[in-house]
Amino acid sequence: MINYILGLFSNDLAIDLGTASTLIYVKGKGIVTNEPSVVAIKKDGKGRRVLAVGTEAKAMLGKTPGNILAIRPLKDGVIADFETTEEMLKYFIAKVHNRRLLVRPRIIVGVPSGITQVEKRAVKETAYSAGASEVYLIEEPMAAAIGAGLPITEPSGNMIVDIGGGTCEIAVISLAGVVRSKSIRIGGDRFDEVIVQYIKRKYNLSIGSSIAETIKMTLGLTTPEEEHRTIEIKGSNLVTGIPATITIEAGEIREALNEPINAIIEAVKQVLETTPPELAADMVDKGVVLAGGGSLLKNIDVILRDETKLPVTIAEDPLTCVVKGAGKVLGEMKLLKEVTIPS
Repeated sequence: MINYILGLFSNDLAIDLGTASTLIYVKGKGIVTNEPSVVAIKKDGKGRRVLAVGTEAKAMLGKTPGNILAIRPLKDGVIADFETTEEMLKYFIAKVHNRRLLVRPRIIVGVPSGITQVEKRAVKETAYSAGASEVYLIEEPMAAAIGAGLPITEPSGNMIVDIGGGTCEIAVISLAGVVRSKSIRIGGDRFDEVIVQYIKRKYNLSIGSSIAETIKMTLGLTTPEEEHRTIEIKGSNLVTGIPATITIEAGEIREALNEPINAIIEAVKQVLETTPPELAADMVDKGVVLAGGGSLLKNIDVILRDETKLPVTIAEDPLTCVVKGAGKVLGEMKLLKEVTIPS
């Protein structure tokens, strides 16, 4: 009985509340939730009610009738729709705790390093409303560095580039603190957007974000010898309105992605330029570590290596670095006080 009661109150959570996906880590269990950050809402005469959350809701994106909305409540790494984010978090937390009502966990949430005070308050209030007893915030690049296994407490430079769905977080970390950082609101969603716009402009074909994502992950950033690889895609002809099929080459997608990729390269260079020389010297040997779903874009590490002339490696499990890092912090009180954002 005592173990049961202790079990009720020891369900601390780490949450990577991402633009594209929400991951939840439970202390002692590991990652228990990894689902799209999507909520399907049905509106009728009685108001609005949640129809589906996560994977089930994502399947409805772009396919719903007029009275059902499939919403992505986070944009550019921050909360854009407070009420829907709260409903989504409540759903995930209840699911994690098997609908037990007594549980009020301590929660640590990963947030972009460029987050404003208003945005911080929105995250905290949402987590409290979803049932948290205490809420801590940790900058995503710090959490990603811990999750990637970088020695962040040592007096040496560790550079992390975390490319998520809504933001790219770049940071140099030493002695458990962020020495230099930059957050730009460019990530996997922006990659999809530019592909959609390119196909529309060049082929008069309208495609959805899910097709753009498939193109992005299939073709990636090509090297010259790969640029003639092709993929067949289906969409709606903007002139006739009739569904059509076209074939596009990998070199075209590399061209479409130039703008966001160059913005990420420029941001990395800016952080490197302002890094103290002693820490910059460490990067010559240790290089740059990539994390986040955007690091899975084919050849992004090769391009960054060519541009910075530094070693570039991809973290072992880039998609889960932030939530694993935040989860590790929950279990170490000293580290929790050192690396979380002061209230």
